[in-house]
Amino acid sequence: MARIFCIANQKGGVGKTTTCVNLAAGLAAAGQRVLLVDLDPQGNATMGSGIDKRELGKSVYHLLVGLGTVAEARVRSEAGKYDVIPANRDLAGAEVELVGLERRENRLRDALALHAGEYDFILIDCPPSLSLLTLNGLCVAHGVIIPMQCEYYALEGLSDLVNSIKKVHANLNRDLGIIGLLRVMFDPRVTLQQQVSAQLEAHFGDKVFTTIVPRNVRLAEAPSHGIPGVVFDRSAKGAQAYLAFAKEMIERVKTL
Repeated sequence: MARIFCIANQKGGVGKTTTCVNLAAGLAAAGQRVLLVDLDPQGNATMGSGIDKRELGKSVYHLLVGLGTVAEARVRSEAGKYDVIPANRDLAGAEVELVGLERRENRLRDALALHAGEYDFILIDCPPSLSLLTLNGLCVAHGVIIPMQCEYYALEGLSDLVNSIKKVHANLNRDLGIIGLLRVMFDPRVTLQQQVSAQLEAHFGDKVFTTIVPRNVRLAEAPSHGIPGVVFDRSAKGAQAYLAFAKEMIERVKTL
């Protein structure tokens, strides 16, 4: 059965989508069967995987409101060699519609249940808020991967996210836990970033991934071409870091 992971952080602009897309492509490059679920109405993970969000038939919206299935909605990312359940602006309306539905926090779990055996990894790109969309991701996941910058405000947001994960674990999903923290957009020349990185290691121990993703222009350029960074320029430092992270994830899953 697939291992299901949310890539989540309540703070915006911390590299959630970049991490999700490049981890998916990195895992696929390592021979894993991967499904990426885009739960963000902005649809950036969809576009970053080379899929035009303006020309979708079915999307994750249809899954959540019961108007479509995984088989109908999923699209192949030819660039990344993984499957995608795409998202677009329709998803913003799902928030309101979900409120009145039964099992509203488990709609994604129910939709994915029939297909979990077809994949090794299912990665869920969550929006930067604890909304019903994020809650659907957390309720189906085995764990959360938290990408974060080594900055003071990021530490503030991290405590809120950890508390949210604990509440979901206690009330809705006993399988949920923090798989690890991934340091992204890291610049070793900045003393503060080194200090925050050391604080994370001291406080979270082996929950901090050994892989560190550096700030990298090639990773930032890749989405405009609709190609994951690890495919766009495999030799770039950022791409190499995400390929290493994919291997680290494969090893970490064996110990869960």
